[in-house]
Amino acid sequence: MTGSLAVVNIGQLVTLAGPARPRVGAELRELSIIPDATLLVEDGRIVAAGPHREVQSKGLPHAVVDAQGCCVTPGFVDAHTHMVFAGNRAQEFEQRIAGASYQQIAAAGGGILRTVKATRAASEDDLLAESRQHRDWMLRSGTTTAEVKSGYGLERETELRMLRVIARLNAEGPMRIVPTLLAAHTIPLEFTERRAEYVRWIAEQLIPEAASLKLARFCDVFCDDHAFTVEESRTVLTAARAHGLELRLHAEQFRPGTGAALAAELRARTADHLETATQETLDALRAAAVQPVLLPGSVFALGRSDYPPARAMVERGLAIVLASDFNPGSSPIASMPFVLSLGCVQMALTPAEALSAATINAAWSVDLGDRTGSLETGKQADFLIHEFADYRELAYFIAAPARPRVFVAGQEAALKG
Repeated sequence: MTGSLAVVNIGQLVTLAGPARPRVGAELRELSIIPDATLLVEDGRIVAAGPHREVQSKGLPHAVVDAQGCCVTPGFVDAHTHMVFAGNRAQEFEQRIAGASYQQIAAAGGGILRTVKATRAASEDDLLAESRQHRDWMLRSGTTTAEVKSGYGLERETELRMLRVIARLNAEGPMRIVPTLLAAHTIPLEFTERRAEYVRWIAEQLIPEAASLKLARFCDVFCDDHAFTVEESRTVLTAARAHGLELRLHAEQFRPGTGAALAAELRARTADHLETATQETLDALRAAAVQPVLLPGSVFALGRSDYPPARAMVERGLAIVLASDFNPGSSPIASMPFVLSLGCVQMALTPAEALSAATINAAWSVDLGDRTGSLETGKQADFLIHEFADYRELAYFIAAPARPRVFVAGQEAALKG
């Protein structure tokens, strides 16, 4: 990436400059805002961010973007998504409205397994084309980095196909994508009576192959009553760590005791969902420095009311993350601004806490905190020029059709529509 850029006339530059680690407690509200600011970019990286009068003395490049007095923030880092899939589950959306639960739909062969069937039938190119649309929805809402999971294959060919699609999306840009292997998403139909055999296959065959091909950075497991037990999850995650993958874990979504203690024991990078986490669980996660990834979109979309105890997590010093859980069933939500609104309205986060959780803390949770998530000298210039002057409006105008100008590595993303 070459070239230089100056973003001038920034009414409010939200840098999130601060300690080189995830933010906790009161730090989540410290956004390091600079009024009347200018941002200088060289070769895709930030070289200066400060008051206009100070930065202009360094000399402005020929390429100048006028922010027109609006707010500039880091791009969103969406740390839990299922972007790559085929088809949709609109029929199940109607079933849930009529009163069917997530578990009832799954038990009848719907849910994840319905998407598995469609994804197995899709060619790699067809899957890539459909996933590009999902990526573009997220980009238009301001997501510049996303963690993306496999998990709709549940057999070798399709799991690897999904991981290849993730790699192709990352290579073509502009969004940076972090790949996660989630073959332990649910038990496929053909292994219903052979659970142990499926778990062994993941641990002994698929994980080594995906790791050797460098198709995954993380490994995740859905630990729940209708998915994998704690001991099955331990087998998969222990194998993943032995092959150089870092660990994530779906935990405590529907019932306490489903995985969070294991995440703490293994010192996983994240424990995701945590809607039913207890105070004891939160203390264990904090002691093990596990970051909670909170997914209020899935609670909202499933029509539930038990949102994760975000306020208790902040008060206990946990480095919370907000993410979309974008997927075709339980959270068909691609908009991180809407997730910020849910975090504030339903989980009592302040707008500042929500923004920190969706940018710098999310970046640390995918091992990119030293490269993105804040607007500091030396970091990649991933930023958004919003249509408003105050960062709080991101969460305040709920589901507004706002369209920020999106820059990745200093280049404005060419977005359709």
